[in-house]
Amino acid sequence: MVDVYAPPQTAESVAEDPGLLAGAEVILSGWGAPVMDAAFLKAAPGLEAVFYGAGSVRHFVTDELWERNVRVVSAYAANAAPVAEYALAAVLFSLKRVWHLAAAVRRERGFPPRVGIPGAYGSTVGIVSLGATGRLLRKRLEPFDLRVVAHDPYVTEEEAAGLGVELVPLEELFATSDVVSLHTPWLQETEGMVEGAHLASMKPDATFINTSRGAVVREAEMVSVLAERPDLQAVLDVTHPEPPEPGSPLYDLPNVVLTPHIAGSQGAERRRMGRLVVDELRRYVGGDPLQHEVTREREALMA
Repeated sequence: MVDVYAPPQTAESVAEDPGLLAGAEVILSGWGAPVMDAAFLKAAPGLEAVFYGAGSVRHFVTDELWERNVRVVSAYAANAAPVAEYALAAVLFSLKRVWHLAAAVRRERGFPPRVGIPGAYGSTVGIVSLGATGRLLRKRLEPFDLRVVAHDPYVTEEEAAGLGVELVPLEELFATSDVVSLHTPWLQETEGMVEGAHLASMKPDATFINTSRGAVVREAEMVSVLAERPDLQAVLDVTHPEPPEPGSPLYDLPNVVLTPHIAGSQGAERRRMGRLVVDELRRYVGGDPLQHEVTREREALMA
């Protein structure tokens, strides 16, 4: 489909030899893509499109890139799949209080009382933000007998009805859900959106899952609530900073499960993103409409 005229590059190699960009009409990239600012674009006068085999593009796009009308494709939709799968597994485990009870078995060397288990029948799951991952999680939850509520100021009541969710204020979502799964992108306006008061309002034995970004949560406030509420469980695949500082209480709190940012594509799952990019490149070369193009407006809403 294309003439690959140079071996794979890094941001560093391109910075050392910008002349490598002189003949580029299309760039295929992924995590670690160089920032495509005015200097980068000056070295790539023929650049028409960037195919990014990862999620959020905000780490490399610039105003200059948008103003040059360079088309941008992202594999964010493909990366949403494993995140939704992780979240689904975490939701179902949380409804059985798996981590709490497993820790109690290890600590007590016996079986603790089976109390405070919401179970996966009639319980309420709250999804914060119905972007690509939040919507996919909702779809994955459809086979289960659960009530699903959501908070997303960009979703209409009609859209929510089509998704089979009830839109509620953020405060109500936290106060009424047995499990809350956070999928909000990290933007200036969403930083610190989840406060300690939200977590403190959660039902007894509830669980908070974060697979979006740690900075969306006021971490110090979350730590205080979790220390005061040992009945709550937090499943955190992301933190801020990442990983937590060596002395962070998150390592020691018995009701916190930390995983090292693995919800997104890992191992062979990355091939799904690569396939999306190749398929989009085929459409681009053939003059067909792109299915995963990111515009300046959509970039602002991506996780």
